[in-house]
Amino acid sequence: MSKRTRKPGFASRPGDPENWIRATEAQSGGKAAGEAFTARLTIDITPELRGRIKVAAFRRGITVTDMLRDLLSREFPPTDGDPT
Repeated sequence: MSKRTRKPGFASRPGDPENWIRATEAQSGGKAAGEAFTARLTIDITPELRGRIKVAAFRRGITVTDMLRDLLSREFPPTDGDPT
């Protein structure tokens, strides 16, 4: 019999997280230079707030992601010395 190789599981962690986060994969969709790398942010909110956010985004005709990115960009603008 041949020896089985162990495949990483669905939720396995990368060996080097920094290189994994900054992996330079070909980006499709023509994103701007500042959007080439993104980071995931997870927050806990109530189901009611989640619903209000989704309704607001729908009424504006945009995605929740785009609406929250714009909101966070306005609230936390770059300052001198920050990478853009």
